[in-house]
Amino acid sequence: MIEFRLPSLGAEMDEGTLLEWKVKPGDVVRKGDIVAVVDTSKSAIDVEIWNEGTVYELALEPQRKVPVGTVMARLLEPGESVEHAEAQKRRLLATQGGPTAVTAAVPATAGEGSIAAVPVPSPAAAQGAATPGAGRRRVSPAARVRAQALGLDPAGVTGTGPDGAVTLDDVERAARAIRPAEATAAAAAMAPRDAARPSATDRALAMRGAIAAAMARSKRDIPHYYLAADIPLLRLQQWLAARNERRPVTGRVLMAVPLLKAVALALRRFPELNGHHVDGAFAPATGIHPGVAVSLRQGGLIAPAIHDADTLAIDELMRRLADLVARARALTLRSSEMTDATITVTNLGEQGVEVVQGIIYPPQVALVGFGRVTDRPWIDNGQVTVAPVVTASLAGDHRTSDGHRGALFLNEIGRLLQEPGLLDEAAG
Repeated sequence: MIEFRLPSLGAEMDEGTLLEWKVKPGDVVRKGDIVAVVDTSKSAIDVEIWNEGTVYELALEPQRKVPVGTVMARLLEPGESVEHAEAQKRRLLATQGGPTAVTAAVPATAGEGSIAAVPVPSPAAAQGAATPGAGRRRVSPAARVRAQALGLDPAGVTGTGPDGAVTLDDVERAARAIRPAEATAAAAAMAPRDAARPSATDRALAMRGAIAAAMARSKRDIPHYYLAADIPLLRLQQWLAARNERRPVTGRVLMAVPLLKAVALALRRFPELNGHHVDGAFAPATGIHPGVAVSLRQGGLIAPAIHDADTLAIDELMRRLADLVARARALTLRSSEMTDATITVTNLGEQGVEVVQGIIYPPQVALVGFGRVTDRPWIDNGQVTVAPVVTASLAGDHRTSDGHRGALFLNEIGRLLQEPGLLDEAAG
């Protein structure tokens, strides 16, 4: 039997609240399927499962706040029988001093750590179960919560998010279209349920507190070192302008994309900056998954991962980045995007900042920052010219790298940005 436990969806997450199950007992699940929606201090996250099997029981009810690591559900492994699972449960209950009989259904208020069985269809019926989420319309968790508060059916709301997903703005727009009296009555009817939900202000404050706690822990535990390098971008700007010349505005590649790609490619040569420091040792990552810092409209910051960014062509990386930012702000991220980042990249150029001095997001071991591209005096082949220049900075963890390697890493980023043709050639 496989135990599915509440995963940690960030260094600052100690607990989470189950908002919704996306599966039921008897459903067959596969690696990567979304099985639940969990509310963290930052947002509501679609939680994926990383095992294959058949859902045997749901051990946690929605609206329960539990610590990371709590058993949420149990699965039958492929080929495992219900009888074997029942026998395992009886043995476990016996060792815990609990009843030996198997409960027929999940209690209305299952306690933390309790084992509540639910009826499981026969293996043949389970194999015929539909894949979780098939045919369901995508609704962001924030939109679903607001729709419940207003008494609206999300299925009747026109979605404007990615792939037609219903966003919070869509729900608010639909609410304004109905009669005010109906909206007021619906909200009043749902008040007891909604009262338990955190408000936008409460969520923003909770997020700030969680971020502050993680950053304080980072500065306390991680021996940071900081480096910065100025990189001329004239060739990159010319290359990007030629690439975007015949494209519509919506299809153009933004400057942030080649900057991100250069970081990803440079990490191939400097793997000690790409991974996690866990239990006193460095674990190098098997893939390059940069977490991209995204500011949220309701306040706060989140840094979901773009998987295997070093293998993506520039156009594909642009599409992935645009999709990730849109879903981050609509609060429709997946758990793997919240947990898989192997380094963080932050770009504050649009805010007018020239130099970024970031704090490493544990358990990562490095953070790269880019400031604003500015025209500065630059010497090229002995001639003083005016060139567009960006300052790239590195915050590194002295337990896994040093200033010498960090400087070489920044130099490699600079080399790639000054030879932009390499950014696409290295894809794949």
